[in-house]
Amino acid sequence: MTLGHPPRKPGTAKPKPGKTDDKTEDARPAFRRGDMPDKDTILQFLSENPDRASKRDIAKAFGLKGDTRAELKDMLRNLEEEGMIERDRKMLRRPGTLPAVAVLEITVRNPDGDLIARPAEWLEDHGEAPPVTVRQSNAGRDRSKSRAPSTAAGIGDRVLARIFATTHGAKTTYTARIMKVLDRREGLVLGVFRALPDGGGRLMPIERRGEEFAIAADAAGNAKDGDLVEVESIKLSRMGLPQAKVHAVLGSVDGEKAISMIAIHSHGIPHVFPAEVIEAAENAKPAPLSGREDWRKIPLITIDPHDAKDHDDAVFAEEDPSPDNPGGIIATVAIADVSWYVRTGSPLDREALKRGNSAYFPDRVVPMLPERISNDLCSLREGEDRPALALRMVFSSEGRKIGHKFHRVMIKSAAKLSYQQAQAAIDGNPDDKSGPLLETVLKPLWAAYAVLKRERNRRQPLDLDMPERKILLTPEGKVDKVIVPERLDAHRLIEEFMIQANVAAAETLEKRKQALIYRVHDQPSLAKQEVLREFLGTLGLSLARGAAIRASSFNGILAKASGEPYQGMVNEMVLRSQSQAIYSPENLGHFGLNLMKYAHFTSPIRRYADLIVHRALVGSLGLGEGGITPEQEAALETISAEICVTERRAMAAERDTVDRLVAHHLASRIGEAFTGRISGVTKSGLFISLPQFGADGFVPISTLGLDYYHHDEAHQALTGEKTGLGYRLGDEVEIKIVEVIPLAGSMRFEMLSEGHKMPAGTRSFHKSGRARRGGPKKPGTRPARGRR
Repeated sequence: MTLGHPPRKPGTAKPKPGKTDDKTEDARPAFRRGDMPDKDTILQFLSENPDRASKRDIAKAFGLKGDTRAELKDMLRNLEEEGMIERDRKMLRRPGTLPAVAVLEITVRNPDGDLIARPAEWLEDHGEAPPVTVRQSNAGRDRSKSRAPSTAAGIGDRVLARIFATTHGAKTTYTARIMKVLDRREGLVLGVFRALPDGGGRLMPIERRGEEFAIAADAAGNAKDGDLVEVESIKLSRMGLPQAKVHAVLGSVDGEKAISMIAIHSHGIPHVFPAEVIEAAENAKPAPLSGREDWRKIPLITIDPHDAKDHDDAVFAEEDPSPDNPGGIIATVAIADVSWYVRTGSPLDREALKRGNSAYFPDRVVPMLPERISNDLCSLREGEDRPALALRMVFSSEGRKIGHKFHRVMIKSAAKLSYQQAQAAIDGNPDDKSGPLLETVLKPLWAAYAVLKRERNRRQPLDLDMPERKILLTPEGKVDKVIVPERLDAHRLIEEFMIQANVAAAETLEKRKQALIYRVHDQPSLAKQEVLREFLGTLGLSLARGAAIRASSFNGILAKASGEPYQGMVNEMVLRSQSQAIYSPENLGHFGLNLMKYAHFTSPIRRYADLIVHRALVGSLGLGEGGITPEQEAALETISAEICVTERRAMAAERDTVDRLVAHHLASRIGEAFTGRISGVTKSGLFISLPQFGADGFVPISTLGLDYYHHDEAHQALTGEKTGLGYRLGDEVEIKIVEVIPLAGSMRFEMLSEGHKMPAGTRSFHKSGRARRGGPKKPGTRPARGRR
């Protein structure tokens, strides 16, 4: 069968080209429409029809009704448990295959002149990402034409595309039709210029798989040895290095801002606002009071990190005076009214969507909106009038929400406090600013948090213990130290207020039948549950079976592991079993928070998804100008796909920056020994985390010793074939640094600790076989972590 056509008669094979006789029929017996297809037929259908891959689509394609639908449901569940298929929202697909719609990055042009792309998001455990041939018209190829279609794309561009799969035996190839160009990038390469005596030089790559270029003297521009430069390829040659020309000099690679700039450029994060965007921001005027409720006398306060420059949210709480709600509270949350200033289709809006979110680095922030908007007009500054979209939420004494209402208001923040200031005041150490607010503002806030916490405890969201590390830099931009900031009740209070506000936004819009973007977090796939279940079994722990697993099931496991030597290992494995949180116009609920309806609403200064929700509330509630438009409603699926990619892009850039900073910091300490913990086990070797620095390095399996090691995926272990000694995820080990590549952010270690006797069962080599020797494909990388 081919994409877009009805399926062949179930049980038959696709005729070979030029053949039409009976010998081309599948060996499986044919059956009538309405009969239950076998597993192979279903898997083939999913491979060839990625756009028709829900359970309903399969049932319709094969004419299944009544009892056979229930039979199909059981078969699909079995296939998922076996890891043969995986879920993507309501769609099913083969692991390692592409969905019907995906974000692609165009990387090269093949000898026939066709553009070749790779998926922007791809799990490494699925192997190498498949190439996709991009279809576009000849007119679209000429990007110099002013009237070229919006779908015209070139190398380096990021596009949203519809995917078409064609299966040839066991091989599947992909083509794509561009739906929208998300981000155009010039074909520039970032690297370090190394000068040569003749006046030219070479470009040394900063990427782990980067390419080296030769730069002639007349193409070097003003680049000096050690400068971070952008170059454009000008000539490819079969002999020698490809030639390049310096396009821009970004400064010395040893400068304090070079490390984050490398990540910003290599991940294609827009960091310079176009002139029209800056002009629009500078010309913006303060929002008027007209059309807004005046809440300036309500003592709302902001509680943020001490170095925060933009303040999205302000909070206030009081007892509910209603005699019908004894012990109840009223929680008020005011969020910056970005929708007033950033209108759909404006230059500010286009640039915000292109960026998707702000990106945070140890030495800088790349904001979604210009500072005139993010740090001034929309920031809820202390003592200044600011427009806001606010809501009052009424809760019972047990923390159950009774009702809520949104308002478009003007506020004046009574104070700007840091988390530490607010917590210190509650703990009995107020200062000059927090002291006057203690009885009237802070204590009522903490009382409200105590009420909300009762409902949170009943709800039991996923409670992982994965401390966040923060890098502190010296004034020169070097690593000073890595700390784990203390987790305070002040942090938890703001988090719970924001979660409740996000829930209220989703509930309101759903009740009004208003399209929106949800923040969804699907439950772990059955295949991932099974991997976790097998791993936990090696520790004597069990995980309940069933498709309707809840976050509380994982919390029980985490509680049993608390205080045990394997606590960190269990937390890591539970985290790896989780699905990624994404943005979607389709509501799947939020598994981690154990919530049925959830949408990001509270950070419109730094997340485009929140701005969409603001516009939807303004429009559906009739709160004035700046509401969502019909055109934007129709584009929510595309927007969701875009901002999912920009979020992952920012996370990857932030992670790469930390890796490079730590690698620079440790480059002078080669040969020194450190205590680390095994954070990843692969067939190639061991990833070792250095907790004091918050970064990883790699120990290749070929350097572990004379024994032959086997990879046991279930136990997350490498075990010696002769000795039975080995290493497991979570083990504390001593390592020595033997190689550091600062620009790549990678480190290679030598294992100093002897392996230990592995628990019974870890030497069952029949499943995973012998481990491959040699280093990893990407040394120094870490598994991606999601965000709420």
